[in-house]
Amino acid sequence: MIDRVVTSGTFSLDGGTWEVDNNVWLVGDAREVVVIDAAHDATPIAERVGGRAVRAIVCTHAHNDHINAAGPLAGLTGAPIRLHPADQVLWEQQYADSLSYEPLADGEKIAVGGITLQILHTPGHAPGAVCVYAPELGALFSGDTLFKGGPGATGRSYSSFDTIIDSIRERLLALPAETVVHTGHGDSTSIGAEAPHLEEWIARGH
Repeated sequence: MIDRVVTSGTFSLDGGTWEVDNNVWLVGDAREVVVIDAAHDATPIAERVGGRAVRAIVCTHAHNDHINAAGPLAGLTGAPIRLHPADQVLWEQQYADSLSYEPLADGEKIAVGGITLQILHTPGHAPGAVCVYAPELGALFSGDTLFKGGPGATGRSYSSFDTIIDSIRERLLALPAETVVHTGHGDSTSIGAEAPHLEEWIARGH
């Protein structure tokens, strides 16, 4: 039901550019999938999709390294691109007005492969950041909101440490402790593994 493709490229914001490896997540069954965060290179993502229908390309936020393969992948698959509209300013940095998306809403549910994906708006890393929760799978796709070892970065434009902490505390730590957290970069973790460290993150962040 869950598959991962790792792609490599660059992340650029505020005049800086960094080399990054991104996790691209595919959720579904033998017939259809949702792709979460089409990063860097559409070709290996499309290869992993194979002959399955892509119901949606969900962007957890609009930093360029999470959306730069969304356009090409949509062209290959015909799938709609989904993004929370609070990230419009970041989207425009990558695509200007050359590509449109369908707005995601907090609480929206996307059905694929007999399961339901729930959209949780979790701003902080970016204004329109979302996490994708699959309760039947006991899984959360956290984008860059929560990582193994702490919250996502908030030192650049359009980000807020206080906001990301509120999002994690109120939206994510309320999930079952055994929920596996599949992140936008690096290793997976769990809600139970990260929850005890919230106060440490707050102290460190301030």
